[in-house]
Amino acid sequence: MSNPKADIVPELDHEVVSRFRSIVGDGHVIADEEKRHDYGHDKTEDYLFLPDLVVKPGTPEEISAILKICNEHKIPVTPRGAGTGLAGGAIPVHKGVVISMERFNKIIEIDELNLQATVEPGVITEVFQSAVKEKGLFYPPDPASRGSCFLGGNLANNSGGPKAVKYGVTRDYVINMQVVLPTGEIIWTAANVLKNSTGYNLTQLMCGSEGTLGIITKIVFKLRGLPQKDVLLLIPFVTSEEACKAIAAIFREGITPSGMEFFEREAAVKTYEYCEKVLNSPVTTKLADGMDAYLLCELDGNDEEVLMRDAERVMNVVEKFQSGEVLFAESSAQKAELWKVRVNISPAVNWYTLTKSDDVVVPRNNLPKLVKGIKEIGKRYGFNTVCFGHLGDGNLHVNILKENISEHDWENKIPEGIGEIFKLSVSLGGTLSGEHGIGIAKRPYMPIAMSEVNLNLMRGIKKVFDPNGILNPGKIF
Repeated sequence: MSNPKADIVPELDHEVVSRFRSIVGDGHVIADEEKRHDYGHDKTEDYLFLPDLVVKPGTPEEISAILKICNEHKIPVTPRGAGTGLAGGAIPVHKGVVISMERFNKIIEIDELNLQATVEPGVITEVFQSAVKEKGLFYPPDPASRGSCFLGGNLANNSGGPKAVKYGVTRDYVINMQVVLPTGEIIWTAANVLKNSTGYNLTQLMCGSEGTLGIITKIVFKLRGLPQKDVLLLIPFVTSEEACKAIAAIFREGITPSGMEFFEREAAVKTYEYCEKVLNSPVTTKLADGMDAYLLCELDGNDEEVLMRDAERVMNVVEKFQSGEVLFAESSAQKAELWKVRVNISPAVNWYTLTKSDDVVVPRNNLPKLVKGIKEIGKRYGFNTVCFGHLGDGNLHVNILKENISEHDWENKIPEGIGEIFKLSVSLGGTLSGEHGIGIAKRPYMPIAMSEVNLNLMRGIKKVFDPNGILNPGKIF
C-alpha cells in the first residue's frame, strides 16, 4: 500500500532509534525483522504491514517522550493492544513505529465503595472481569475474544459482546481516562464522577476513535453488582428469518435477555468440528435435525422464580414461529459448552477458510430483511456466508468464505459484494459496524454511511488532536 502522505518519513535513522532505546531501555525495543512480523498483522484476513520498529513503553511519560520525537520527525505511530482486531485498526500501514501497550497490564484499584475500577489498557478483559467478580462486582462488556483482547482495544473500538443487549457496550462503562496526545501532552479527559456536564465529552470522543486521537494509558470504569443467577436456552428455528422475527417478538413481550445470540447451522457445524479437531474438546450437545438457525438466549438476575417465569414466557413466544424443541441448559457445564460453541464460531470459520469479516448493525425489526438480503447478494456475487452475532441489539457478524474463489475475484469482485451488503444495511436504517470498527477494511465504504459533511467534521477533529497526522494514519478516512 503506497503512502499518500509524502511528508511522513517511513524509515528511522539511527539517532532516533537510539533516543527510543534511551527512553524505554534496549530490552523494550524490537528491531529484529522476524519479531516485527508479530506486530504487522492482526486477525483481519491475511494483511501484513511490517513496522520499522516496535517500542514497548511502560509509563505514560515514556509514551509522551516517544510521541514528541515522532511528532518532531513526522514518524507514523500505530498504537497496538493484543492484536485481536478484525478491521485492521492496529496494523502499521505506513510502517514507522508500533507502540505496544502490553506492559500496561496492571489493575490499579478496585473501588468497592464507589463501584469503580482504575486499570491500565493492557489488562486482558477476562482477567479484569474475574478480578471484579471476586469482589461480587460485574463488568459486563464481553467480546468473544475476551480471553486475549486488551481493555484498551475494547475502548478503541467500543466493543460490545453478548451482554450488550441488556447492559450496554464499553462506552457505557467509561467514566474517565488518561490519554497521551500525539503531540506528547498527558491529559485526563474528565473526572471520576457519574454526572459531568463540564464542556465537551472528551471521554466519549476517545472511545471508538481507533487509536487515531491519542494513546490511552489509564481507564476508570464503573461497575455493577454481580447477578447471582442465570438461565440459558438454545432455541432452534427452521429458517434464519424466523429466528430474526422471534427476537423482536421476545422484546415486545417486555423481556430483556442478558444475551441473545444468533448463529446459522453451518456456523455450528464448523464450530463442532473445530472444537473436536483443534481444541480437543468435543461438543456433546446435539443439533436438532431440520433446523437451520439457532438463538442462544440468556436471562440473568437475582430471583430464580422470576428468571424461570421469563424463560417460560420466551418459550411461549417462540412457539408462534417455526421453531423446534427448546433446550434448557440444566447444568453449569452445559451452559459453558453452549457458550463455547458461540465464542468459537469466528476462529472455527477462519480455520476452515480465509474470510472477510464484517459486523453490520440494523434496527431489530429489519433483521429478517438483512439476513435474506445478504444471502441474495452472496448468490449474485458468487460467495457463501456464515452469519452469527448479537442479534438482540441488531449486530450481525457476516463472514464471507473464500473457499474456491480465485485471488483475482477475492481482491476485486468480492469487495463490490461487501459494498452491496453495506448499502443494504444503511438502507435498512443501519450502519457499517457495531463493534469491530472501521480500520482499513471498511475505510473505502465510509461514504456509504457518512455524508461528506460528517466526514469533514471527523477529519477536523483529527487535525486538532493530531496536527501532523502521525497517529494511526490511514485508518477510518
